[in-house]
Amino acid sequence: MPTLSDPLISIGGLGKKTSERLNQLGIYTLEHLLFHLPNRYQDKTRITPLSAAHVGSEILVELTIERIEEAPTRQRQLLCYLTDEYNQRLLLRFFHFNQYQKQSLVRGEVLQCFGEVKVGRQGLEMHHPEYRLTSQQAPLFESTLTPVYPLCQGVTQNKLKQWINTALEALKTAVINDHFEKIVKNTMPSLKEALITLHHPKKGEDLTKIADFCHISQQRLIIEELAAHQLSLKQVKLKRKSKISNIFNIENELSKKLSASLNFGLTAAQGRCIEEINTDLASEQPMLRLLQGDVGSGKTIVAVFALLQAVANGFQTAVMAPTEILARQHQQSFGEYLSKLGITVAYLSGSQNTAERNEQLSKVISGEAQVVIGTHALFQESVSFDNLGFVIIDEQHKFGVHQRLSLAQKAKKTPHQLVMTATPIPRSLTMSAYADLDTSIIDELPPGRQTIQTIALSNSRKDEIIEKIKKVCAEGRQIYWVCTLIEESEMLRAESAENTFVYLSDNLLGLRVMMIHGRLNKSDKEAIMQDFTAGKIDVLVATTVIEVGVNVPNASLMIVENAERLGLAQLHQLRGRVGRGSEQSVCVLMYQSPLSDSAKERLDILRQTCDGFVIAEKDLELRGPGEILGTQQTGIADMKIANIVRDAYLLKQASYYSELMLGESEATQNALIHRWIDEDRSHFANA
Repeated sequence: MPTLSDPLISIGGLGKKTSERLNQLGIYTLEHLLFHLPNRYQDKTRITPLSAAHVGSEILVELTIERIEEAPTRQRQLLCYLTDEYNQRLLLRFFHFNQYQKQSLVRGEVLQCFGEVKVGRQGLEMHHPEYRLTSQQAPLFESTLTPVYPLCQGVTQNKLKQWINTALEALKTAVINDHFEKIVKNTMPSLKEALITLHHPKKGEDLTKIADFCHISQQRLIIEELAAHQLSLKQVKLKRKSKISNIFNIENELSKKLSASLNFGLTAAQGRCIEEINTDLASEQPMLRLLQGDVGSGKTIVAVFALLQAVANGFQTAVMAPTEILARQHQQSFGEYLSKLGITVAYLSGSQNTAERNEQLSKVISGEAQVVIGTHALFQESVSFDNLGFVIIDEQHKFGVHQRLSLAQKAKKTPHQLVMTATPIPRSLTMSAYADLDTSIIDELPPGRQTIQTIALSNSRKDEIIEKIKKVCAEGRQIYWVCTLIEESEMLRAESAENTFVYLSDNLLGLRVMMIHGRLNKSDKEAIMQDFTAGKIDVLVATTVIEVGVNVPNASLMIVENAERLGLAQLHQLRGRVGRGSEQSVCVLMYQSPLSDSAKERLDILRQTCDGFVIAEKDLELRGPGEILGTQQTGIADMKIANIVRDAYLLKQASYYSELMLGESEATQNALIHRWIDEDRSHFANA
């Protein structure tokens, strides 16, 4: 009798090649097969009359064959016409078939078939449905939902079901370690009960709840999986907190000088975040805090107040940005505040010439530079700090854990770290993917900021926008025109920045039009941005290089061409380049007709709200966690049963149980984590 720890190769008929294919799904043993759960179910529990059929739904029907014919088309097709007692018809269309199949479908035979209902020229159709002749074969009708499993190449549903059934047979007599049972205290089904139910729901189970993933057996496993993810990150957090960092004595001399030099007051939210950061800096435990804020909420000044504590305590601060434009913007904005206080700032980037780089490096190595701003160049081997004690990472989701670790390792003791993002992170993602970080949120905008008016217009109305640009420029304000590509591409139907530049130059005679994109060299980009900031350019034609960090208060009109090609978060970031002054700003989202349903939804959301946190939640719903998080947190996107969008309502429970699990032995904790998570996160503790 097979046991749950047996390798896949122990299953009869499952060879080495297939075993290796299943390994790609994280399946190595029979127990792994048990945790390869259905991602959906087919409902063959009832026969649906044609009168109740909905296009796009999968249904089971029982109908009589009226006639069979081969379609006289270039690609051979077998057409099977079915009818019910009310003379309603359904056409089965087979693009691949053999003579045996054709001969077995005989007029007058009763056929059960299951598939997706489509609409064709002759009415309702199914393409390549699963079917059975009731006179010759066992019916398709089942007493419970049919599980549908995620597959890999070379593995069929039927084969996978067969192997999972072998594992379920072993489960009946085996003892499976239920690491979670002790803390849930009989409030939910046992692990064994939940697994059996989900692979083979019993007759009488609530099929609707199972289909909606809110059955108690599913909730039991979803909560356990979410708790395992949170537990792994909480372990990381505890390990990091066990390290020793430098204790900063919080002093206010530099902070008072900075406050006095500002021509604006801090918001209550900014003040609260500064206090939270200072509390961490005054501890010997290394800070790792995520600073979230919407576009224009004032994260930079909060970071400046934080790094003043490092300077006051004799430590260097490294500020790392993902792009050169953003790093240069930080050099300018941080420099403005810090130069008034006599603080020396160095700058490092990959594109510097040798002389410039060596000059800046010597300042860093000697300790003359109290603040070092740069790109990925900061964590290169050749960069050595005199006394690094504080690290600030901007747009943290664009850096990997290993990159953060490379920079942190340049400090003598684990440095305090502040990671910032201008892309608000939905609460469900913060709890699931960033449970190892403490979080501060700037949840209000500075006073006087006006809501940006957002309009969606078809590309065909470009001439109207030309008139709007002339009017805005006549009032002394500036415009961004953003294109999604540098060069023309017929396939993508997106206007290129180059063509748009020519078009605008021809139609805006007398106005100063300039173009910026990622292929320009560093000095040209810098010169163009300086001229735009100084008001020497009226209209800046740009690619999405201006997505983050660019701050020109006099720019009050943003046009985004082919906006349907960009995601919600990116569009919101682009829109945030305007609305930084006291004037009412407008963002025009131009689109190519016809719009897809998802593109329509994205543009509508942006028209309805400027709240980045609302937009982030919608973005998560539309794109899912995988695309938003990228490759940094693949485990969150590839969960076995949980889905943080669908199951967000269970996150609080999962958090509660993950806290309880911290009280269990380390062996029990790790067993639970390894059951659900394939990736090793231990290196996070050092990052």
